[in-house]
Amino acid sequence: MKFIIIALSMFILSAQTRAQDTLTFAVVPQQSAKKLAKLWTPLLREISDNSGIKLVFTTAPNIPTFEHRLSQGQYDFAYMNPYHFVVFNESPGYQALAKQKNKRIQGIIVVRKDAPYTSINELNDITMAFPAPAAFAATLLPKADLSAHHVNVKSRYVSSHDSVYLSVARGLSPAGGGILRTFNNAPASVRDQLRILWKTQPHTPHAIASHPDVSSDIRQKIQTSLLNLHKTENGSALLKAINFVAFEAADDSDWEDILALGIESLK
Repeated sequence: MKFIIIALSMFILSAQTRAQDTLTFAVVPQQSAKKLAKLWTPLLREISDNSGIKLVFTTAPNIPTFEHRLSQGQYDFAYMNPYHFVVFNESPGYQALAKQKNKRIQGIIVVRKDAPYTSINELNDITMAFPAPAAFAATLLPKADLSAHHVNVKSRYVSSHDSVYLSVARGLSPAGGGILRTFNNAPASVRDQLRILWKTQPHTPHAIASHPDVSSDIRQKIQTSLLNLHKTENGSALLKAINFVAFEAADDSDWEDILALGIESLK
């Protein structure tokens, strides 16, 4: 009986160790899972090698599913939009770790290059493509600006930024919401058919945040690795692949400008 208890204790301890050695890192599905995996998996491998903490890439089929999983605390680490952070910082308590250095996020409205629109005032009564209802810069900010200009549009949610750009390029939607980074990352065959009609005011960018159950020691190791990525040739190249230059340390209070907007979409 004593042997069984010892063996069981060792098994439980081993399982706990494995759970701590391999942690999930989720990326908001602004683009297809295949593209995100291609861009982020090598970056996470570099962070894992430098920190000694194995991070496994994951995402969700769409932004609403990603939001639900965040609300349930299913991810150890997550790269999430600014509005997601202020909501899921409150509950289940994700804590800021890092953000893109010297970066402010802007929403954009794109149209086809041959579209007749010259200002957002001309978009009244059209149906626009957006990634998801609570996509911060690609949906909420453009909609706020449209509303401020007394422009009423209908919404068609197409699940990702790439789908927005493709929808507009193919003429399925006359205009759509996105952000500069994903627009610049879109295939040239799509991007070359589009032009940016409008840019919103800039705000604090996406957060990399950790679940409250992640230990301070692991948080510190991952943060140090993130902040040092740009200092090596390989790390710099991996950052460039996602259109980043470097990361900087972040505190929860960095997103007070988002709180001040008073958005209630997910609350």
